[in-house]
Amino acid sequence: QVQLVEAGGGLVQPGGSLRLSCAASGFTFSSYVMRWFRQAPGKERELVAAVSTPAVGGSTTYVASVKGRFNISRDNAKKTLYLQMNSLKPEDTAVYYCNAPHPAAVRYDYWGRGTQVTVSS
Repeated sequence: QVQLVEAGGGLVQPGGSLRLSCAASGFTFSSYVMRWFRQAPGKERELVAAVSTPAVGGSTTYVASVKGRFNISRDNAKKTLYLQMNSLKPEDTAVYYCNAPHPAAVRYDYWGRGTQVTVSS
């Protein structure tokens, strides 16, 4: 079955860096757009970054608040998605989720369990 497993979260000081990973299995990873979402307590889940398939050039998009600080990438051979987070701010504190679109409907999207990122001094 499809499985997405995030790792790399933790506690980091403001201005610090962290790299998240998402190990994918059970589907043809290279054929899917991959995304990172995050959700802070009491807030809506928001799209942080996305990377297209290698067939269309692996282009990336970011929410405005993380542009210039975060970098999404993928290793298709390892079937792993990454999110490099630099210059972290307290407002980046959230649970970060890996996501892949379900071919049939959005409501069936694939999700990881999430990894907690806490930015605090």
